[in-house]
Amino acid sequence: MEIIAKPNVSDYFPLLSFLDLQGLRKKTNNLSKLLGVITNGFVEERLQMRMNSSYHQQKKHQDFLDVLIDYEGNGKDEPSKISVKYIQTLMVEFFMSANKAISITVEWAMSELIRNPEMMKTAKAEIAQVVGHGKKMEESDIENLPYLRSTVKETLRFHPPGAFPIPRTVMQDIEVMGYSIPKGTLVLVNIWGIGRDPSSWDDPLSFKPERFLNSTIDYRGQNFEYIPFGAGRRICPGLPLAQQMIHVMLGSLFQSFDWVLEKGLTPETMDMSDKVRFSLGRAVPLSTQQ
Repeated sequence: MEIIAKPNVSDYFPLLSFLDLQGLRKKTNNLSKLLGVITNGFVEERLQMRMNSSYHQQKKHQDFLDVLIDYEGNGKDEPSKISVKYIQTLMVEFFMSANKAISITVEWAMSELIRNPEMMKTAKAEIAQVVGHGKKMEESDIENLPYLRSTVKETLRFHPPGAFPIPRTVMQDIEVMGYSIPKGTLVLVNIWGIGRDPSSWDDPLSFKPERFLNSTIDYRGQNFEYIPFGAGRRICPGLPLAQQMIHVMLGSLFQSFDWVLEKGLTPETMDMSDKVRFSLGRAVPLSTQQ
């Protein structure tokens, strides 16, 4: 993902593309082969496990990979089975789409709540009441933790992991809000800007999880003032994985540890600047704050 985000001279001088001046094509190909080996290992391991009859009797082991392997289409407008190669490709897309969003969102949420001890206290109290101290937080607990869900939503509004989604191309001439956009135009949607637009949000530059309590606004692409994962048929395919993992990871961190600032650092002196790469992460990692 870091290599994909690097400026490529060939994009500006196509006549030089065959030279691969920066070595980006070579690096990308090597990493693609490595990803293929990793995902192929997952699929082959699962196929071996499924040959054991006892595996199918243990429903708790069935997951998304099993769903893809078991898929049976009508053979007309959809394939009768999904090929192993296509399953591998889907797995790469899910991992690439979700993992970066998870780590960035968790780090931003931790940063904001460490700066706001009362919010941290509220989140910890909710988890202590719903989950307790004697067991680990599970995915099934998420629905009963409205403040945690609101915290994640507010983090995705204020610090969307992807400032710009994948570019779109206009299929036909169209007019939007008085602007004429000709066919073939490449469109970049500024998700970061939309999330901080004062015409859509009250006090948009403040971190307030409470704004999502008792709110129907969600990040699944139906509320266009809030689209951290994009919208439409090109919405981020890793959204379901990211949604579950962000809540469980963040809730587990709140449940298991007490978090305070060290080394004389104060909320006012924390560096909260961001840095645009492929994703919109912290310019200075939280763990290396001085």
